[in-house]
Amino acid sequence: VHLVESGGGLVQAGGSLRLSCAASGITFTINAMGWHRQAPGKQRELVAAIISGGGGGSTNYADSVKGRFTISRDNAKNTMYLEMNSLKPEDTAVYYCNVRGADAKTLFDSWGQGTQVTVSS
Repeated sequence: VHLVESGGGLVQAGGSLRLSCAASGITFTINAMGWHRQAPGKQRELVAAIISGGGGGSTNYADSVKGRFTISRDNAKNTMYLEMNSLKPEDTAVYYCNVRGADAKTLFDSWGQGTQVTVSS
């Protein structure tokens, strides 16, 4: 499995960015896809996730980003997105995409290399 994030950068507070995660080599059933972030000196935290299921699945967001961030996926392009609006300095972190799933024998938990998001005040 190969996950490649892009779209990070430097933005002023109140601005927007859209992160992308291009996936390849996935041969298993995906149970969940998500974005996590890790700020300096802090633990990695879940930002947003898409949980597979009936009716197209469901989405979860960290309380700190609800109403500002939107997670989505384009199955045709094997790509997941994170639209980030009204960015705050506290959103500064390295953002990682994550895919979890399974086949008949193995559980998978794959991560991208991360993309830096810096929000200036």
